[in-house]
Amino acid sequence: MGSPSLDPAWSQRQRPPRLERRLAFAGYRQVRDFLERLEQLCEQHQRYPDLSFGRTYVNLTIYPEQDTTGVGSAEEEFSREIDRLLQVEGDAQSVNMNQC
Repeated sequence: MGSPSLDPAWSQRQRPPRLERRLAFAGYRQVRDFLERLEQLCEQHQRYPDLSFGRTYVNLTIYPEQDTTGVGSAEEEFSREIDRLLQVEGDAQSVNMNQC
């Protein structure tokens, strides 16, 4: 049985290799709540995506581990765990990064 496929809301980029996703929220309270849940996940895994955020959005970028050359299963699994944070609350919408 293979690993679950990556949510199409994540964009895979090549130069440099990375996964990107933009999330839209109804307001700052939802952004803050999501970032607090993300902080716990990151501490648990000792893995920290690059973030930018504003009142109603969060941009996430996951780079490969230092000893790898491209996006692999570790990055894909971490992105799926982030997706599960969204399923718990259901408070975000994905925005296609290719349209930004």
